[in-house]
Amino acid sequence: MTTSTATAPPTAAAPKKNTPPGPARARLRRRLARWGFVAPAVVFMLLFFGYPLVRNIVMSFQHYTPKTFFTGEAPFNGADNWSSVFQDALFGKALRHTLVFTAGSLLGQFCVGLALAVFFNRRFPLGGVLRSLILLPWLVPMVVSGVVWRRILDQDTGVLNTFLDTLGLGGHTPWLTSPDMALISVILVNVWIGIPFNMVILYGGLQEIPKELYEAASLDGASAWRTFRSVTLPLLKPVITVVLVLGFMSTVKILDLILALTDGGPADATQTLGTLTYQNSFVELDFGAGAVVGNVLILISAVFAVFYLRANRTEGK
Repeated sequence: MTTSTATAPPTAAAPKKNTPPGPARARLRRRLARWGFVAPAVVFMLLFFGYPLVRNIVMSFQHYTPKTFFTGEAPFNGADNWSSVFQDALFGKALRHTLVFTAGSLLGQFCVGLALAVFFNRRFPLGGVLRSLILLPWLVPMVVSGVVWRRILDQDTGVLNTFLDTLGLGGHTPWLTSPDMALISVILVNVWIGIPFNMVILYGGLQEIPKELYEAASLDGASAWRTFRSVTLPLLKPVITVVLVLGFMSTVKILDLILALTDGGPADATQTLGTLTYQNSFVELDFGAGAVVGNVLILISAVFAVFYLRANRTEGK
């Protein structure tokens, strides 16, 4: 008697389930995704900001001349460029002029811009049209503004002196040709250019202040000055900080306006660090000295930025 054993049919393999990745792999993917978004910005900063900065620092320690562009030879000369620049009396004068020019420009632009922003914060007929017209100085290229104002401030044929002469106020003021008046004139022109920017940013900040706060201050019997000092200024402080920082960064390095108005004269009365960098590098062709002055400008901006960041961090805490 024989027994037959039946073999069971092979069972189909169970489908594999998609197991979620482990925590470590998920974190790695998120990290790679973040770096994927950040990498283009990092590459851009390194190529267009990091490399020129490092190259400028290295150049300040080299004997870099027009011959270097052909031979590629730029021997290191230690701190000779730095010592020659710091021992030059023109550097100290340019540094003082830069500080005066920057402080005067920021003060004038901010005060007039804030006054106009407060003025336009109230609705009245043709207010939008007037705001648009005030923006025109900001839209005109700075070189064009400098050339126009050079014609206006001309001592003999300028419109301003002609107008003052018509009023009997004396029409022979040497606005741009007197060492005592040139820097003041350049500051006033830069104030005229920067007022629209300050007004627009501060006007936007005023629009964000709740109107209920002004109504509450009015019900408490606060005067206009008290309301401005206790309500407007504290709430406008972050916007004011941004305006002053951006204004400082754009003013401390101004070159084209001064070149168009006075070319650093008369008698170096309007020579600033920006114009001194241009003169050393592209007039005297001493690129090492020009790099030194440029590095001083970068250092001043960096110190200002550090103080600004620390102040904001303190306020945030």
